[in-house]
Amino acid sequence: MAAAAGLRAALEQRLRELGIAALTAEHPQVFTVEEMMPHVQHLKGGHSKNLFLRDKKKKGFWLVTVLHDRQINLNELAKKLGVGSGNLRFADENAMLEKLKVGQGCATPLALFCDQGDVKFVLDAGFLEGGHEKVYFHPMTNSATMGLSPEDFMKFVKSTGHDPIIIHFDEDSK
Repeated sequence: MAAAAGLRAALEQRLRELGIAALTAEHPQVFTVEEMMPHVQHLKGGHSKNLFLRDKKKKGFWLVTVLHDRQINLNELAKKLGVGSGNLRFADENAMLEKLKVGQGCATPLALFCDQGDVKFVLDAGFLEGGHEKVYFHPMTNSATMGLSPEDFMKFVKSTGHDPIIIHFDEDSK
């Protein structure tokens, strides 16, 4: 827990340095979106579901952030990303700890500041085009949820050196 607290403090410091104001709601530790939503449903905006994926050869890693109620078909996503159907898998917790410094249940795009450029970031266009006042993610721990404006969120992501792959998940893949 001390490591997570230190990483959360580092994230909060980074946001302050970028001039980003964030709203944080503390809640019990949660491991799924279903567990989280009762604690955060009063927070209006776009809530996230995050998947940490790897390719079959364990060479490429993707952090996929979608609106919390989206269903994700890994084969369809693989096609959209050009990695070939059947090539995406869930990465193990050790890989997530190594790349993003967070464990199971804590995957978050706010951990991208820990990545050394190994992880590709895939973002649901719904966060940017949904008219959300705030978008919500775990701040390096699954016992809190942090809300930022979509503009501030993108400012943060760009500051990490990541150029998000923005996908419209509500469109059929062509």
